[in-house]
Amino acid sequence: MIQKFLLLFALAFTAVSCQFTETMVMNEDGSGIMTVEVNLNEMMAFGGSTMPDSTVMKMDTIIYMKQFLEEKKDSISKLSITEQEKLKKLKNFNIHMKIDSEKAEMVYDISSNFKNISEANDLLNGLEQVGSLMPNPDANTEIKKEEDAPEVVGVTYSFKNGIFKRDAYIKDEKLHQQQVDSMKQAEAFMGGSNYKLKYTFAKKIKKTSNPEATFSEDKKTVTVQEPFLEYFKNPDLLDLEVELEK
Repeated sequence: MIQKFLLLFALAFTAVSCQFTETMVMNEDGSGIMTVEVNLNEMMAFGGSTMPDSTVMKMDTIIYMKQFLEEKKDSISKLSITEQEKLKKLKNFNIHMKIDSEKAEMVYDISSNFKNISEANDLLNGLEQVGSLMPNPDANTEIKKEEDAPEVVGVTYSFKNGIFKRDAYIKDEKLHQQQVDSMKQAEAFMGGSNYKLKYTFAKKIKKTSNPEATFSEDKKTVTVQEPFLEYFKNPDLLDLEVELEK
């Protein structure tokens, strides 16, 4: 998932940083919503200075993947069974894109509701598929199979007996090291990028495993942040255990 962000954004915005925020709001029954946001406001502010005053870009669009996949079902039917199954996992995803050049805003996020936290795993693991389905101004665009970069970092979530856990792990040590080495050229322009976790629970938080975590006034929201590149190099940096009050 992390390397997909680099593929989609790092090559395009080589002069500025971007901010990643993984937000979760969990209800008392364990259901909730997970959102991953990429904020490119800094890029817009940087690029805006080079645009003519008359150039104005505004867009605020939500793509409901269930509807989108239905509209593209003819194209999807031409893919392999494996690819079709991957796409079906995205049916409950929503993609929100907002651009306003006058306010120097550019935000992209993908969200999904879940009945239990284990379903949130599909949100992060499915981002690679969303990358190939981003909308095109050409309404006749067909969905085509893309050669996926190997996923070397995974994330799993669990919630049991009032304890929430987020565990990031390396799937393939060799491939991970290769990608870390290849990212050295990105360090100059991604140095200001951060990856933030912001989780809200129905009950107050008793304690967390991260001593650097900050909390909201009502003690129901925890926030943790690390430099993006450091997180990619060592996914354990954002491992988190949260114990809720009874």
